[in-house]
Amino acid sequence: MALNFPNRKTPAKNPVNRANLGMDLEQMINDSNEYYLANDIAVIHKKPTPVQIVKVDYPMRSKAVITEAYYKTPSTTDYNGIYKGKYIDFEAKENHNKTAFPLKNIHPHQIEHLKKIVEHGGIGFLIVAWNLYNEYYLLPFDVCLKYWDDSNTEEGRKSIPYSVFKEKAFLIEESYLPRLKYLNVVDKVYLKEDIAKQEK
Repeated sequence: MALNFPNRKTPAKNPVNRANLGMDLEQMINDSNEYYLANDIAVIHKKPTPVQIVKVDYPMRSKAVITEAYYKTPSTTDYNGIYKGKYIDFEAKENHNKTAFPLKNIHPHQIEHLKKIVEHGGIGFLIVAWNLYNEYYLLPFDVCLKYWDDSNTEEGRKSIPYSVFKEKAFLIEESYLPRLKYLNVVDKVYLKEDIAKQEK
C-alpha cells in the first residue's frame, strides 16, 4: 500500500535514537501509558492519525486491499486522557538539534487546541525529547506559548533555547516501569495543591 502525505512527497526518515534500546519517544510514552492503565493510575491514549483512503482494490470478493491513502493533517495533539480527575492533553516532539527546539516543529492548530484546553481548565503541555542528550522534558504550555507568540514578531526568535528547557521545563525521569515517569512531573507542576489537600 502506498501511504503518502498531502504534498505527495515521501517523508524523510528520522534518525533512530539508539538510546533506550532503540525506542523512540512515541513508543516510550505508549509503553508508559500501558503501565499507567494496567495499574489503574491513569487512562491516557494516543489519538489515531486521520487517514484518507483514495484507492481500494478488490482482488477477491471477500477481501479489500487499500492501495493508496494519504495522511490528513492531524486536527489536535498526540495524546489525551484522564488522571486524578483532571483532563490531560499533550503533544510529543523529538528534537535532534543541539542548542534549540525549532518552533516550526509545532503546528498552529496544535497551539490553538492546547490554548483551548488550558482555557477550559485542562492540563496541556509538550513532552520534548532532546535526542543528542538523551533527555526528556515536560514543557508547560504557557512557556511554549510565550515563545510561540514572540516568534510571530519581527524580532522574535523561531526556536526555544536548550537553556530555557533547563530553567523552565521539567526533566522527566526514566525508569523500567513506566519508561517515562511523566505523571510524576504532572503531580509536581499541576497537582501539588490537590495532593497537599489529600494528605491533610
